[in-house]
Amino acid sequence: MFFLTFPPPPFCRLHSGRPFHRRCSPSLATFSTGGTILRVSASVPGSNEVKPQYTPWLIVGLGNPGEKYSGTRHNVGFEMIDRIANVEGISLNTIQSKALIGISSIGEVPVLLVKPQSYMNFSGESVGPLAAYYQIPLRHILLIYDEMNLPNGVLRLQQKGGHGYHNGVKSVMNHLDDSKEFPRLCIGIGNPPGNMDMRAFLLQKFSSEERDQIDSALEQGVDATRTLIVRGFDDTITRFNLSQKYKYNKV
Repeated sequence: MFFLTFPPPPFCRLHSGRPFHRRCSPSLATFSTGGTILRVSASVPGSNEVKPQYTPWLIVGLGNPGEKYSGTRHNVGFEMIDRIANVEGISLNTIQSKALIGISSIGEVPVLLVKPQSYMNFSGESVGPLAAYYQIPLRHILLIYDEMNLPNGVLRLQQKGGHGYHNGVKSVMNHLDDSKEFPRLCIGIGNPPGNMDMRAFLLQKFSSEERDQIDSALEQGVDATRTLIVRGFDDTITRFNLSQKYKYNKV
């Protein structure tokens, strides 16, 4: 049996305008208005033994809201969150701190999937408040975003790093006290060809060949994310990064 403890649920609204409270699967969670930190503990039926509590993860995909930006290079972070939600059976049905979120668990570990809705350059306005509200440590904030310094469809998991002139990452760092000490999953989208404007490139949809590579990367990213959440940064992640590095004999 699993028990999740949350702070008192805030009053929110769906896109339809109907009021509702933050919720997750009733088979996995029990709410407590006295809670201040999201935690999960597991007990074995017929046993008094209680396993150690798990620290939750905040998994954030960066992108721009709206159909106009759907499927563009700059929105692969959103796509990864959608894939994770679909595979893990997590509903993104709550609005909090200018973000669309879903609360559940991966394995026995509680997670919050997050898609900021304040546009890319202001993503930190969601991430900072959510991390503070749920008291999630930096080492458990996974940021997922597009990376032009990687070939299209190549992934890289790293424990920390700078913003690399990515405005979304820069905004998140600004709202986390300028810290670099949080994990990230970078999704390669390649560089603009020739003299193509960078903004136009980022807001462009993928070619059919590039789309196939991205779809494959998203599947691999879901597996890598689950491995990270359940096992942490171990040798499996090291091998994953190595396999990605030579995926298309580039980098």
